[in-house]
Amino acid sequence: MSKDDAGLLSFAAKLAPEPNTIRVFERADDYVTVGDEAAQVAQIVYKTSSALKRSTPDGPAICTMNGSLLANFLKEALQNLGLRVIFYSSASGSRTNWQISKEASPGNLQEVEDLIGTSYDQNPVIIAVKVQNGPNQTRVIGFSFIDTSSRELGLSQFVDNDLFSNFESLAIQLGVKEALIVDDASQDTQKVTALLSRLNILASTRKSSQFSSKDVAQDLERLTGKTGLELAKELSLEAAVGSAGALIKYLSLMAHTGDYGQYKLTTHDLSQYMRLDASAIKALNIMPGPRDGSKTMSLFGLLNRCKTTSGVRTLAQWLKQPLMDHQEITARHDLVQGFIENSITRQTLRDDLFLVVPDLGKISRKFYRNIAKLEDVVRVYQLAIRLNDFIDCLSDMSDVPGIEHYYVGPLKTANEQFAKFAELVETTVDLQALERNEYAVNPAFDDRLQTIKGRKEQLINEIKREQSDIGRQLGMEPDKKLKLEEHHVYGWCLRLTRTDASCLRKHSGFTELATLKAGTYFLNRKLRELNNEYSDLSTEYRKTQSTLVKEVVEIAGTYTPILGPLGICLAHLDVIVSFAEASQFAPLPYVRPTMHPRHEGNITLKQARHPCMEAQSDMRFIPNDVELKRGSSEFLIITGPNMGGKSTYIRQIGVICLMAQIGCFVPCSEAELCIVDCVLARVGAGDSQLKGISTFMAEMLETASILKTATKESLIVIDELGRGTSTYDGFGLAWAISQHIVEKIGCFTLFATHFHELTALSDNYPQVENMHVLAETTGNEEDITLLYQVAPGISDKSFGIHVAEVVSFPEKVIRMAKRKAEELEELEGAHNLTQDDIVDGTKRLKQALQTWAQKAPDDEGAAAKLLRDMIEDHRSEFEQQPFLKQVLECL
Repeated sequence: MSKDDAGLLSFAAKLAPEPNTIRVFERADDYVTVGDEAAQVAQIVYKTSSALKRSTPDGPAICTMNGSLLANFLKEALQNLGLRVIFYSSASGSRTNWQISKEASPGNLQEVEDLIGTSYDQNPVIIAVKVQNGPNQTRVIGFSFIDTSSRELGLSQFVDNDLFSNFESLAIQLGVKEALIVDDASQDTQKVTALLSRLNILASTRKSSQFSSKDVAQDLERLTGKTGLELAKELSLEAAVGSAGALIKYLSLMAHTGDYGQYKLTTHDLSQYMRLDASAIKALNIMPGPRDGSKTMSLFGLLNRCKTTSGVRTLAQWLKQPLMDHQEITARHDLVQGFIENSITRQTLRDDLFLVVPDLGKISRKFYRNIAKLEDVVRVYQLAIRLNDFIDCLSDMSDVPGIEHYYVGPLKTANEQFAKFAELVETTVDLQALERNEYAVNPAFDDRLQTIKGRKEQLINEIKREQSDIGRQLGMEPDKKLKLEEHHVYGWCLRLTRTDASCLRKHSGFTELATLKAGTYFLNRKLRELNNEYSDLSTEYRKTQSTLVKEVVEIAGTYTPILGPLGICLAHLDVIVSFAEASQFAPLPYVRPTMHPRHEGNITLKQARHPCMEAQSDMRFIPNDVELKRGSSEFLIITGPNMGGKSTYIRQIGVICLMAQIGCFVPCSEAELCIVDCVLARVGAGDSQLKGISTFMAEMLETASILKTATKESLIVIDELGRGTSTYDGFGLAWAISQHIVEKIGCFTLFATHFHELTALSDNYPQVENMHVLAETTGNEEDITLLYQVAPGISDKSFGIHVAEVVSFPEKVIRMAKRKAEELEELEGAHNLTQDDIVDGTKRLKQALQTWAQKAPDDEGAAAKLLRDMIEDHRSEFEQQPFLKQVLECL
């Protein structure tokens, strides 16, 4: 074990464990993790524990990474796993004195952006939440978020229910990665913590004093560059301002003077986007899951034809923020239709122009933090000189509504603003060096550079002449046998093969530098002098170049305010073109939906399909019609066999509504849609032992949230509610919940169930309609053929045993299952009484017993004989009444 390893391990052993945290030790050549954290890193990076090493057999595990592996680790740890990462570096070369050099968390990437590179494809959004009591025992949420990538600071303050469903929707809309909460033991804090855990958001606790709104106003004034009067509306949200104060302290924003005046302060209105809960995100397969084998298994993967990094991020944002404004939705549909009809323009953008678009958001942050390089300046320049091409390309679609407003106008403005920028780069940057992937200042820009470059060229010529002289002296032809090379260690020197190098021993004045596989490197005194002068000039050139590069980058940084709007414009364009591409090249092309304004219209879909299902290989998807009409078919109950397509049918309607409201075309032959304010889902059955939530508890939590969140304009998708408890309890809950939705909420609902008794709701409510998936049975119902078609009516069987036969259950198990099912059906049939049967039978039984009581003698035996006689006299009459017949059978 080396002394360096011993010092590192000794220091790491003194650190107390921290949950959800990985500590990385930064050394000269690699990055190191130790102990249990090393085992975790080995699984993340190498997918195996064999990458672990130990300095001693009983010592702690060690895992090392190089720079590229570190970038992949950071992406996985911060973006997908929600972990904190703390970096340590040794102070002044000490082996034991390690200090924290930088920290990163899912919502705070500022200090590790250079290490991550381009591998991180999501905006790091961090929030702070403050819960306080409002009037009339209400619960007020003070909510603040910061997106350091776009320099946006948002405030929101709203009343929430005891399940915090509004907070959940807002966290999903923003794509939150990390949350700051008050460190206390209150019930509300416990609920918020549990909600963050379900959403896989990293929770960080802070003292309540950090959520004070005191002195936050002046911080916001500095960050935004506005006066308190201009921010009066935002500053009136006291709880939200207190949350903003906690965020400002956590991110140390006031310590970075470069951030002053750069932040945009906004108020986030929860109602401007369709609300989605965590169950809907999962049920509709909106974002890719960790186990998705194909990108088409999620809506994001299916629609992601984007060519730019910012376009990918914008698509992810749009999927979580479906629009509610009819005019904006229509505008996006107009643009998508325009690009579908103009395929040449679409392909020019995708195959040529988008390829020169860098990540302008990331470059902007580099300029703001004064860490930009000449390469960043050149990348912006390469885009700037192509803006005219964008404008000319899009001008061919001038008749498409919205093209001028969304794209051509902003691009023309940016092109005018970048005119001087292009001149700056062309004057100062050596554009010819770009062909060699070198980023350098043009020597002609500075007299000193020009002089040094001229002298270096003279030295190269002298070195080549010396090569010729030495070649003649040794009898070795220059460039064929006697090679001149610029070695990374020795500088300019000569090389001979090891065989030819024997001639050096016959001549004096040559110094052999090294003998390697490639040959023997050597030089003489004059070549050494020339090489030393060349090296000194190169060092001076680099220093002068560095100073000039810094000046050029500083000047280029003044154009940073232009990059933000330009980046938003191009990202918007990329996503719209991606929608057009996905709509045009789906297995069956998507169609433009007819959208009704809010609070108007119904949902009518012809030949509707699930976009992800139909995109799977070897999949022949069977489409179905959908009709949800106010007052007649707003609540659909879907019954039918297992694996018959009930779940797919109800989910695809939610997916289609979401696709329409993000501005995409939809997988139908015709589509008429109204705007829904939220999609709420309760699908699947699963528990979470690690979070202490059973299957039934998960069902009830999600359903309670639906009942408290849904409005008349919502869309509810429920699949198999009540499976987590007993049959009778499950049916009772399913009935009561359905009745509440129909009577009290009145929104569009799709309810797939195996409780066939639930279909009786349609007898009492005209807005309830029964649907079922079709299946054919043959051979005494032994064989079943699933048709995957949905039709009006009721299915009275679930065909569960048939499915078991399909997957080859043992024959003995199948026979036993059929026998037990028949017994239960007979038992259920025996007790299958209507409420009217029970009321009528009870009334008649009461009358009979009252008559017997009036006639019964005092003698107990005689009274019992009289009762038996009365039953026999009226047996035929009693047996015609279902309830009384069952009573007689029990006697």
